[in-house]
Amino acid sequence: MGEVKLMKGNEAIAEAAIRAGADAYFGYPITPQSEVIEYLMVERPEDRTGMVVLQAESEIAAINMVYGAAGAGKKVMTSSSSPGVSLKQEGISYIAGAELPCVIVNVVRGGPGLGTIQPSQADYFQSTKGGGHGDYKLLVLAPASVQEMADFVDQAFDLAFKYRNPVLILSDGVIGQMMEKVVMPEQKPRLTNDEIIERYSDWATVGKKKSRERNIITSLELDPYRQEAHNLKLQEKYKKMEENEVRYEMINCEDADYIIVAYGSSARIAQKTMDQARAKGLKVGIFRLITLFPFPKNEINKLADRVKGFLAVEMSAGQMIEDVRLAVNGKVPAEHYGRYGGVIHSPEEVLAALEQKIIGG
Repeated sequence: MGEVKLMKGNEAIAEAAIRAGADAYFGYPITPQSEVIEYLMVERPEDRTGMVVLQAESEIAAINMVYGAAGAGKKVMTSSSSPGVSLKQEGISYIAGAELPCVIVNVVRGGPGLGTIQPSQADYFQSTKGGGHGDYKLLVLAPASVQEMADFVDQAFDLAFKYRNPVLILSDGVIGQMMEKVVMPEQKPRLTNDEIIERYSDWATVGKKKSRERNIITSLELDPYRQEAHNLKLQEKYKKMEENEVRYEMINCEDADYIIVAYGSSARIAQKTMDQARAKGLKVGIFRLITLFPFPKNEINKLADRVKGFLAVEMSAGQMIEDVRLAVNGKVPAEHYGRYGGVIHSPEEVLAALEQKIIGG
C-alpha cells in the first residue's frame, strides 16, 4: 500500500505529478487551482527528482513552455482555471497539431468572463469540442475524488504518450479544494534522454539515434493536401481513442428505471440523490462519466433501450446534455438540471428536478 496522506485535490495532483516522474511543470497562479503551483514551489521537487517547476510570466508563456518541453519528449504538465485555460487555447491547438504529449489540468470556476472563484462545470464545451482553432480533440478525464485527482495524473501521462496527444484532467473548485484521505503512488524515476527515445519517443528532438533523420516538430503545413492528410491521420487517432479509451462507472443501473448522468462533483452529489430516491421507492441509478472525450455514447444508447429517462446533472446552463441527447437518440426523455455562476446544487434539488422533469414528465 502506498503512502496515505490527507490532502486537498490540488495538492494531490501536484504530488502525483512528482511521483509520476514528471520532468517539468510550467504554470501561473489563478484561483481555485493556485495550490498546485504553490505546493510544487514549497515541496521543491527539483531536490527530490530533478523536476523543473517554473512560474511563467503568463498563461500564454506557460503553455508555450509546455510545447517546447513536450517536443523534447519530456513528461510535462501545466494547470490553470477557466480564464487561464482560455488563454492557453492557441498553444493547446499547436500542441495537438504537432502531436505532442502533455498533461493539462483545469480546475473549473464560474464564468463567463472573470466570473467568480466558485466551482463550475461550464468548461465542458471548451474541453470536449476543441476550445482552440482547427479540428482537434483532447482526451479528457474527469476526477470525482481527491484519490482520482492523484490517480489520473499517471494515467494521463500514459495516455498522452500512447497517442501523442494532450490529455486534459477536468476538475472543478469542489474537488480541487476539498480535503480527503488519498493513497499516493510509489515514486517513478525520471527518464534520461536516451531512455525517452528507446521507450516511446523516437520522434523527440533530443538525443542521438543513427537510424533516423533529424526530427522537425511543427504544426505548420502550407500544402493543403498534405495538411488534409495530416488531419485525416489525427481523425483516425481520435477514432482509436473512442474505440479503446471510453471510461465510466455505473452505480445501481442494473434495475434502474431512471438514470442520472453526471461527472466530477455533480456525480458525488447525485449519489446522495440516488439514495434519497431509492428510499422513496424510485429506482434511480447513476452513470458517471470518467472520460468526457471519448464520450460513452454507445453505453448510454444501450441503457436507453430499457430505462424510462435520463437526467443530465451539471453545474452549467446545459452543455453535457447535448451529448447525452445525441447518445439517447430520442428513445426516451433526456433533460438537464444545473446551477451555474458558482452555485452548487443540493441532492434535494436534483431529486426534485428528476421527479418534475423525468418521472412526472
